[in-house]
Amino acid sequence: MPHIDYFFATLSPFAYIAGTRLEEIAGRHCATITYRPLDIGALTARTGGTPLPERHESRKAYRLQELRRQAQAAGLPINLQPAHWPTNGAPSAYAIIAAQSAGSGDLGALVHGLLAASWADEKDIADDAVIRNCLSAAGFDPDLADKGLMAGAIAYEDNLEEAVNRGVFGSPFYITDDDERFWGQDRLADLDAHLAARG
Repeated sequence: MPHIDYFFATLSPFAYIAGTRLEEIAGRHCATITYRPLDIGALTARTGGTPLPERHESRKAYRLQELRRQAQAAGLPINLQPAHWPTNGAPSAYAIIAAQSAGSGDLGALVHGLLAASWADEKDIADDAVIRNCLSAAGFDPDLADKGLMAGAIAYEDNLEEAVNRGVFGSPFYITDDDERFWGQDRLADLDAHLAARG
């Protein structure tokens, strides 16, 4: 059975634009997914990237156009200047880690719900009430927002270390169990084709 390690940041607009396509692809190929939320700022710093505020204005302008086009192609609403971005991504990541450990709900729906809260719904995903609502909507116990915080912090840091060690440098980033790497939601079709070729 194929497996996909999914490295992403809950602050990432491109992870939001991926929608639930990863889960659809995994379903088609009977693949499992491990969700590995991480600190995108720390990842950028450790892998030679340039933080968004430090990029040239032409790169910033192109990013906004690309976000608009990619969201439109995916059929997803997007606010290019969300009211609560950037914010602290750790609390939402901890909730995902706790939910993955607990099971019983729809983890893909939780991840997409948190991303949509930021990029479409003008909500602060560092806010406990927002996180609890997303957990509940995805079929998880909302109290997971307050449980396993130490374990979540450790896993969050471990995800960053694993990402750096395995060649991850952006979000979203997908790595299969045969070490094929796909960066960006615009590479999901390539991931789909790779899994199909494995049969």
